[in-house]
Amino acid sequence: MTSDLQAAKAVVHAYLAAMAGADPGNVGTIIEAHAAPGYRWKGMHPFNEQEGAAAVAEAFWSPFLAAFAPVQRRTDLFMAGVNHALEDGTIWVVSMGHLLGLFDRPWLGIPPTRKIAMLRFAEFHRVEDGRIVETALFCDILHLMLQAGLAPLPPQTGAHLVQPGPMTHDGLLLGPQPPAEGVATRDLIRRMVSDIHNVRKFARREDELRQHWAEDMIWWGPAGIGASYTIERYLEQHAGPFRAHLHDRVFHGHLAFVAEGHFAGFFGWPNLSMTNIGGYMGLPASAARGEMRVVDIYRRSGDKLAENWVFIDMLHFLKCQGLDVLERIREVPRT
Repeated sequence: MTSDLQAAKAVVHAYLAAMAGADPGNVGTIIEAHAAPGYRWKGMHPFNEQEGAAAVAEAFWSPFLAAFAPVQRRTDLFMAGVNHALEDGTIWVVSMGHLLGLFDRPWLGIPPTRKIAMLRFAEFHRVEDGRIVETALFCDILHLMLQAGLAPLPPQTGAHLVQPGPMTHDGLLLGPQPPAEGVATRDLIRRMVSDIHNVRKFARREDELRQHWAEDMIWWGPAGIGASYTIERYLEQHAGPFRAHLHDRVFHGHLAFVAEGHFAGFFGWPNLSMTNIGGYMGLPASAARGEMRVVDIYRRSGDKLAENWVFIDMLHFLKCQGLDVLERIREVPRT
């Protein structure tokens, strides 16, 4: 299995190396050279689901490269693993970091800054027979809006900043990792998730968190929520408002969950659905159900989770409730 993981990493590494030379005109050809026939792609709203290299290039990559050239991919995490969400034997390669470029032309109605802009991303590639057969690309579009001076939502409870990679600077798992370390990371996350769903197991939420999280944990949350540091502030700035204002939560499971070494990540489509009873992210109540398409990427330190990078398709979540943020910034460019 270790050799299979390394082979899958090599496939994605070659794809990413080729993408470093992509431009709006050739990016579709580059994707096609590395993707399997029937290639499927999932992206944030408004890109959603696409099929085939040409469609992916037209929907996302060509407009993005036209707006941000030249683009650097600044990768903070790179790993691979067998899918423990479906236990189907498939192999996924995961990367995370920022796409950096000069934001010189409008993108999605966001006005250019003519300065450096950094788009947070997490990308999951399923590899089979030497080809990429499926991709999920999550990026923090609200975070980019904040960099461009837009304020499409009420003030967030956490911090807004360009988010670094692992504090340990060891997230690029280019070589094979001890299998036992990946198993330990996977099992810790499974125990943590089980306790989330077993709400009566602990009298206090902080007691629940301390079973699995380091006291100085960092939750690198998406724009609209923001980042939090320490268990106490995580409860105050994210977990508390999440539980208080989002009711009737239903967990739909993940499509992929991989662990390698001290790192792990999963995504769903959607992972969760819920009802906003009012107050969440400063927004009014909505009778419409909201869906959250979420990525969680974790770093384990010893027997505790130390860092958690989170991506949520906020534009989709808000659109489910009747707020089209992209349409709003077109109508009211600066608020």
